[in-house]
Amino acid sequence: MVETTWVEDEVRTIIPDATVECVDLNNTGDHFHVRVISPSFEGMRPLQRQKLILNHFKPHIAANVVHALDLKCMTPAQAETAGDTVFHPHAGGTGIHIRRRPPKEE
Repeated sequence: MVETTWVEDEVRTIIPDATVECVDLNNTGDHFHVRVISPSFEGMRPLQRQKLILNHFKPHIAANVVHALDLKCMTPAQAETAGDTVFHPHAGGTGIHIRRRPPKEE
């Protein structure tokens, strides 16, 4: 079981300029929604953005440290118009949208 801060720190190791928000979807430390906002995503396709992160987490997924990552990867401009909900893909078998938690004040 890992903490959301660990997931956020891991994402920042590969995308240092990113703003990262992580939500533990089930409070079990293995299913996460991760919202990543970075100017470096400009000009990249959505799958390219996600692959950067998924490739980094492959060993953690294989070791069953992390079971699921729901990634939302956006440029700052896209983030301005994005909604404030998180999609939980395993909720009730059909998925539901839950309200995002506001980012922690630093």
